[in-house]
Amino acid sequence: MKIVVAPDKFRGSLEADEVCKAMKEGILGAFPDAEVLSVPLADGGEGTAKALTLQAKGEFITIPVFDPLGRPIDATYGLSPDHSTAFIEMASASGLWLLDLDERDPTQTTSYGTGQLIADALRRGVKKIILGIGGSATNDAGIGMAAALGYRFLNSTGQELPPNGENLINIHSIDCANANPCLDYAKITVACDVTNPLYGHEGASYVYAPQKGATMEKIQLLDKGLFILAKIATKTFGFDVSQEPGSGAAGGVGAGARWFLNATLQPGASIVLTQTRIEDYIKEADLVITGEGKMDKQTLQGKLVKGLAEICQKYEVPVAAVCGTLAISSEDIKKVGLSFAMSAINRPMSLEQAQKETFPLVREATFQLVSLFFHHKKMIKE
Repeated sequence: MKIVVAPDKFRGSLEADEVCKAMKEGILGAFPDAEVLSVPLADGGEGTAKALTLQAKGEFITIPVFDPLGRPIDATYGLSPDHSTAFIEMASASGLWLLDLDERDPTQTTSYGTGQLIADALRRGVKKIILGIGGSATNDAGIGMAAALGYRFLNSTGQELPPNGENLINIHSIDCANANPCLDYAKITVACDVTNPLYGHEGASYVYAPQKGATMEKIQLLDKGLFILAKIATKTFGFDVSQEPGSGAAGGVGAGARWFLNATLQPGASIVLTQTRIEDYIKEADLVITGEGKMDKQTLQGKLVKGLAEICQKYEVPVAAVCGTLAISSEDIKKVGLSFAMSAINRPMSLEQAQKETFPLVREATFQLVSLFFHHKKMIKE
């Protein structure tokens, strides 16, 4: 009996690799001789770099960088075993989680720390970078990231500007003379699952800046700044990406990565499913178990569970889900491609209690799931 466990994280409770461990314990509790393959997944947002590094059996590198407000912190990224590929997460250095509520202000924050992670990876000779951009605290279109890689953003008198959100509006030219030469040789792929343009009412500032602490006045300032940057960057680099789907991701880092890093944007779930080579494991499996903290309408719109289910259908392997909250109908469960799904919550409890007990709850739910599944399968055969 071969079972693949391939969950996403349970936000606020367990990382994806910890969910794998809980599921594995549940399976082995029911079937001690089962072969369990753990493949922690992520949807391209927070947790992606860790999931990909673990799956590659790589190593984690921790270096000093600047946080979104320019304070020194340590941030971590992953390297593949042969050091050819780096897995970098914007949230590690430039994440919203690094700031207290009263510190959140995207006119003041910078993505400089993310650029420092990229620069360190390039210094180590990587040829490929996968960059996850979920959970950012910034709305600087990646000018901070670019500044850490040697770009300079100048005002009308030729003075260099601090690379933050409020200075977008003051940019008059971009000096590329000292841009990191390794950028010419590295292939950089950005995990991006949103389709917003750079500026406008559907753009980065209007859609995402409010949750990063921006008032309406600041939203308008930031949006105008992104518009100005787009005109200057288009002139500097010779191509316009401001209306491309995803250019508004992570406060405009989608566009910035295209201009400053010559990166490509790809759906995060697609990158993760490819990088983990999960298809190779699924084709040999008797059952696949996935899961996430909350399975709701957003799950139906996302690409991770759907993509996983499509691979399972290709090889006629059943796929089930264990989640914290199950907020979709049985019809929706079938629509997304799952054979069945169940909540790990087995009695009335508060959210706080559920988050504290997530590991044993997932373990027990997985035990029940596989016991029921293989008992049912045995009955059908008989």
